[in-house]
Amino acid sequence: MIELQHISKVFHRGQVNEVTALQQVDLQIAAGDFVVLVGANGSGKTTLLNLIAGAILPTEGKIFFNGEDVTTIPEHRRSRWVARVFQNPLGGTAPDLSILDNFRLAALRTQPKRPVIGINETFRREVRERIAQLGMGLENKLNQPMGALSGGQRQALTLLMSVMDHTDILLLDEPTAALDPRSAAVVMGTAQQIIQDLGLTAILITHNLRDSLQYGNRLLHMADGQIMRDVNAIAKQKLTLGEMYAWFGA
Repeated sequence: MIELQHISKVFHRGQVNEVTALQQVDLQIAAGDFVVLVGANGSGKTTLLNLIAGAILPTEGKIFFNGEDVTTIPEHRRSRWVARVFQNPLGGTAPDLSILDNFRLAALRTQPKRPVIGINETFRREVRERIAQLGMGLENKLNQPMGALSGGQRQALTLLMSVMDHTDILLLDEPTAALDPRSAAVVMGTAQQIIQDLGLTAILITHNLRDSLQYGNRLLHMADGQIMRDVNAIAKQKLTLGEMYAWFGA
């Protein structure tokens, strides 16, 4: 599904502040895999996600989706494959618009930008049913402005919005880092259910080592712009927190 061939990324090339963020990374992710990325700050995790999303382009190497070379395809055109949820719960939504209006915009994410018919009752019912699965009671507040919600509520809704339109790949960039434990559990539980139900290929960045053991069927440990460890599902089940702490010198 996703293939990275000899990917390197150098920022500020040739300048005194040159930084090599990724070094000759080769990676294959099968369709339906849920991959968790862990590593210290500056290890290259977010750079890797940005390259897959198309937010930045590699200095060297090629990126393929289902065998198609997407290396130079920009982010807005990769949206037909890729949806992304960011760390900041304030991102990815229009705070002055209602919950329902935000979902309508999300449903048109990859559609041609042209005048469209407004929200009908069928769409309203679909949104209400999806939101009800969160157990937050927000299905009864569809006309409430998104900006009036808590961070946890917005992040949970952003996750649902990310898959309102067609997508194959879901990128989760520390989606619970700014949330309280209860909201974080809702968001992660919802993410796992969505990934399973829709058969998505997913990549999660997290600094929560417990989450890295609980979620996903594959674990990648990054350091110094390289993949240091690639743990499959069987080995991941046997992995302990103590062993993971040792990766970081703890």
